[in-house]
Amino acid sequence: MRTATITRKTAETDITVTLNLDGTGIYDNQTGVGFFDHMLDQLSRHALIDMTVRASGDLHIDDHHTVEDVGIAIGQALTQAMGDKKGIVRYGSCHLAMDDAQVRCALDLSARPYLICNLDLPFGKIGTFDTELVREFFQAISTHGGITLHIDKLHGFNAHHIAEAAFKAVARALRDALETDPRKSDAIPSTKGAL
Repeated sequence: MRTATITRKTAETDITVTLNLDGTGIYDNQTGVGFFDHMLDQLSRHALIDMTVRASGDLHIDDHHTVEDVGIAIGQALTQAMGDKKGIVRYGSCHLAMDDAQVRCALDLSARPYLICNLDLPFGKIGTFDTELVREFFQAISTHGGITLHIDKLHGFNAHHIAEAAFKAVARALRDALETDPRKSDAIPSTKGAL
């Protein structure tokens, strides 16, 4: 089983993340940030990763530290659960439509973090959630998960739909990349012999 539990405790946040990469998309995410919990649920459900997140943070300041630190912990948990990455497909991509929004994601579980995030969210808030935190989350998960991650909005004018389409597109691409390659289940997917 490709599983991991990461605990991250700082002066700003206290977070525990548990992942099962071979799950069915069962989730139980409680961060104190409603819209973010909804996005984490989408990530879990559409990547077929069982995920439990418990986070308490300095929400009296704002949501930034909680969202970023959850991204860090999820990225670390992904790295731990993947292990040596033997047998994974490694690459994944998805064009995802949600009402007015269409978002494209391509990623590589390369251990070389790099983020391109062109979402151009049209409003500063989705409810009480700062839209700039969408990028902060993806930056954290990319950096600490060792993921080359490209996310591009192709269409969209509703900020909620664009953000949700982004999380779902990343989830579907991640699902594909984490699958076991039936033709090379015993090999690291790199000519270097390591990722």
